[in-house]
Amino acid sequence: MSDVFGHNSFQNHEQVIFVSDETADLQAIIAIHNTALGPAAGGCRMYPYSTVDEALNDVLRLSQGMTMKSSIAGLPLGGGKCVIMGDPNSPKKDGRLRAMAKHVQRLNGQFWTAIDVGVSAADADVMAEECEYIFARASQYPDGFRPSQFTAYGGLHGIRAVAHFLNGSDDLKGFKVAIQGAGATGSLLTQHLSEHGAEIFIADVNEQVVNQVANQFDVTVVDPNLIHTLDVDVFAPCALGAILNETSIPQLKARAVCGLANNQLERPEHGQLLLDHNIAYVPDFVVNGGGMMGASTVIFSTPNREKSLSNIATIYDTVKDILIQSRDKGQPTEEIAVQIAERRIEAAG
Repeated sequence: MSDVFGHNSFQNHEQVIFVSDETADLQAIIAIHNTALGPAAGGCRMYPYSTVDEALNDVLRLSQGMTMKSSIAGLPLGGGKCVIMGDPNSPKKDGRLRAMAKHVQRLNGQFWTAIDVGVSAADADVMAEECEYIFARASQYPDGFRPSQFTAYGGLHGIRAVAHFLNGSDDLKGFKVAIQGAGATGSLLTQHLSEHGAEIFIADVNEQVVNQVANQFDVTVVDPNLIHTLDVDVFAPCALGAILNETSIPQLKARAVCGLANNQLERPEHGQLLLDHNIAYVPDFVVNGGGMMGASTVIFSTPNREKSLSNIATIYDTVKDILIQSRDKGQPTEEIAVQIAERRIEAAG
């Protein structure tokens, strides 16, 4: 394994904790990036990483992204993340979740965790049996409500802002969107866009999942290897990260990229590459902040769903402002968004 302090994705993280539990077959990492604004908060991801280095890179990047996300959303929270190395479909899942929760409990509120890839709201309730610092639990919401609805609602407002930036109107009728990923957030984003009259193209490596979405909504199913090459208004990555790179960006025909996946840029300089190709890019930690804005309120206040939705709707103005600044300054949107977030962190001391 490479030196953590010398790792390319290490950005002055406050703590990086490797945890294990032989009985539960748990190998995991907790990364706390920054707590200037409040306790670190971020999801727990369970994924069959091929190496420890792969897991480390993911948790370092994701935790820094959470710092930016909470800051730009105006939340009194810092950034953190944890990852469990393992198949989320394994019968060992519950045991690993409980063992992970015990490690989070030992941090005594310095880090709060929640749902993420491979960890559902119901799984968060399993973790809560061993830890009081768990949010976005299924038991915290009415039956049928999923915390990912907050994220998808923010995605709708982000895409509306993109439409206004591109066309001078946020009317989505006939607006073409290519969604990569038909999981929880991708399917809910599809629902919102469908209700607003958008023309939707969708792809997922899981044929069963994408067919379920196609049976519910008027969408065109596309080969997962081709979804990013479609001639559309917006390409919306809603699966795993690092989709925007030297290979994929020249293949894009979309006028803009605005999706809900984390860490969409493989490297920071790819934001400049998007700008060079005249593609408007909405930083992922800006547009996918709705999930944190809605679900994290249990950490610092009394949850109020209507107030949360109202706060999430402000993503529209934030996205529009960043896109306008990028156009006027000729500066990548990622850089502008990071500067906004860092100014707030610096002001907090």
